[in-house]
Amino acid sequence: MIARLLICGLYCLSLSFFVSTVCSAQDEVNDEFVNMIIEFIKDEDKSMRASGFEQVRTEVKGAAATKRFAALLPELNPEVQANLLRALSDRGDQAALPAVITILDSEADPTVREVAVLALGYLGEPGDIPRLVKIYVEGSDKEKKAARASLVRLQGEEVPKTIVAQMTKATPQVQAALIEILQERRALETIPDMLSAAQGDNMLVRYTAMLALADLAKPDHIPEMVQAVLNTERGRERDSAEKAIRSVLFQVKDPVIRAEPLLAAYNELNNEDKKTMLSTFGRIGGPDALKIVQGAINSKDSSLHSLGIRALCNWPDASVVPQLIELATTDAHPDHKRTALRALIRIAPLKEDGKGNIRSDAERLEMLKKAMSMATTDAEKKFVLDRARTIVSLDALHFIKPYLDQRPHVQQACLSIVELGHYRNLREPNKTEFDKLLERVKQLSTDEVVKLRAGLYQEEKTWERPARPKAKPPEPAKPKPAPVKSITKPQEKHEVAPDAEAASPIMVIVVICVLLLACAAMVAMKKRADSDK
Repeated sequence: MIARLLICGLYCLSLSFFVSTVCSAQDEVNDEFVNMIIEFIKDEDKSMRASGFEQVRTEVKGAAATKRFAALLPELNPEVQANLLRALSDRGDQAALPAVITILDSEADPTVREVAVLALGYLGEPGDIPRLVKIYVEGSDKEKKAARASLVRLQGEEVPKTIVAQMTKATPQVQAALIEILQERRALETIPDMLSAAQGDNMLVRYTAMLALADLAKPDHIPEMVQAVLNTERGRERDSAEKAIRSVLFQVKDPVIRAEPLLAAYNELNNEDKKTMLSTFGRIGGPDALKIVQGAINSKDSSLHSLGIRALCNWPDASVVPQLIELATTDAHPDHKRTALRALIRIAPLKEDGKGNIRSDAERLEMLKKAMSMATTDAEKKFVLDRARTIVSLDALHFIKPYLDQRPHVQQACLSIVELGHYRNLREPNKTEFDKLLERVKQLSTDEVVKLRAGLYQEEKTWERPARPKAKPPEPAKPKPAPVKSITKPQEKHEVAPDAEAASPIMVIVVICVLLLACAAMVAMKKRADSDK
């Protein structure tokens, strides 16, 4: 085996040297070199085939060689076909595209079809987008995943426009998927199309378009996004749309002027639409927004008063703490008092003060203690303990500690202590105190994950927080019963599948040795030739 590798390595090197020195000015392919690579690909030994695939990726440039390699595909078994397709994808020569299309038009092995779909992302062109969309709609799960990846990767200025054109012919589910693909491509030129989709008739499409706009849009797009919010159904869809506007406006770093684009759009609305947009103002914050929201709270119109309180409870910083305390203690409606108190508990530990400053840990904890003194139910007190874990300080730990002895709150206290223990810069300087509390957590907690984390932190180990699952899109509201009459990326190297063929470590070492020896021999030959002259 080693002998074969040595011979093939020398042969490959000598041919490479010949091509580079003798045929460098010619476009025609060195047939002998191509034939050798083909023999490598056909070889029964996996390492030899891997060497051939690497040559396909990097050597014998030109469409003629690519076509010869691609013509080999029908002769190979599925495993070798798939790996040759991967090599051709990395080669990046569109001369292999017809062979890829042929495979997709045939009843090929499922793995080969999957790799062929992926190959379209490397070798395809805008005209292949309808085929990829069709595969995404009709293919197997693996083919759908591959088609999506290829639509994200496909290069060309016309690709985003062509994807948008496909949206007009697709079902809402496929439209939503194509919007996500455009978002992943960072296709900023399609923002107008996303704004249009966000104002459409289908909830899924609207929802997906607003998520994409949250990522891609700029404050200049706020007027159209406001119209999209007005077109949403109340509930999760509207909340998501309002948060999208928040994401866009938070690109403005100064909280004092952040709401200006929203205010300009708001001033053009009728009174009913202005009521609808109050909640969005609450998510943006700033003095201009507060004037509008406070005006609604002070209104004698009970519905407007309620909307104003809801907006205030969405506030993104601690600047409204005084107003929330007043509402929680003096509002005439018990429901409004409870809502304001929960908002106060949420906002009390926030770092931002609404004026561009950061509040101290002591100030945040003091306000949270104030909220705890106002809490009257176990649920409210548990919420306070939950929010205390966001203040990463020893004082916050001391605040939480006594609740380990209170039965209604012990589980939340255990979780909050473990959350504070997650921060090494807090835990390590106070290791003795933390270890004692973490030991108690292991004894008291009924949550196995919390106990596991407590043990890991005692041992100075880390715990990786699981990624949050992607939120499911909202479902349209059920219709009410009829009344009784009266929504470029740069080229990447092909990912090699786990079963893809790769050269063994022994082969790599042997080939490196061969290359070094051959290079030394060629240098010596060149010196001898020069001396003969």
